[in-house]
Amino acid sequence: MTMPSPLLRFDGVICRFGEVTAVGALGAGVTCDLAPGSFVALVGASGSGKSTLLKTVNTLVKPSEGRVLFAGEDVAGLKPAHLRRRVGYVFQGIGLFPHFSVAENIAIGPRLAGEKLAPQQIAELLALVELDPAYATRMPDELSGGQRQRVGVARALAGGPELLLMDEPFGALDPVTRDALGRKVRELHDALGLTTVMVTHDMAEALLLADRVLVMDKGQLVADETPRALLAGAGGVVAQRLVAVPRHQAERLAAMEAQG
Repeated sequence: MTMPSPLLRFDGVICRFGEVTAVGALGAGVTCDLAPGSFVALVGASGSGKSTLLKTVNTLVKPSEGRVLFAGEDVAGLKPAHLRRRVGYVFQGIGLFPHFSVAENIAIGPRLAGEKLAPQQIAELLALVELDPAYATRMPDELSGGQRQRVGVARALAGGPELLLMDEPFGALDPVTRDALGRKVRELHDALGLTTVMVTHDMAEALLLADRVLVMDKGQLVADETPRALLAGAGGVVAQRLVAVPRHQAERLAAMEAQG
């Protein structure tokens, strides 16, 4: 059986900022292939290099060494507008333009590429993220944090991307909204046939949403496992230290429940 060509490849990626090496800290660089259709969580403590690595994909960060290949092409050689049409990006700060309506925010990517989204297309994108089409005329400051993040997801999907990048997308949300939106993103990933890479510091979120978990520590990729394998003890010390947090929380809750 022939394995599909990777949609995304990190090939010896090293990122330096002055004296600091954020990715590839031991000099070897990060090398990893991501298959089309996969949902990958990139996990690690603050400062581990996970967000920096993610930003090399859409050229927000340029590697000091190595390459990032998207569908076999070096992203450094692709026109930014062409790349960002094929790669959707959602981040924690949401980044909605405050003086643009919801519809204008969603349509910004295609507009920069010289295309115009019809009102019906805006309505369909809002429906995808479970917002009423009437929200199209609202301004960002009229929305809750969860609603703004849903608009951010709709904006990332507006160009019909092949790849969805998410950088701590739910970190500022309350637990109930975070859980609901996480499940919605996974549902959209499956329904739209996306390839998704999500940066998170929350191992429970990674285990529940992803089908592959990459663990970073001090700029290095130290584990690459399925959620099931991680729960069974694979991945090494750093990965298991992260897995231990939700496991211990679940055990404490179970003990409290048992005490009545």
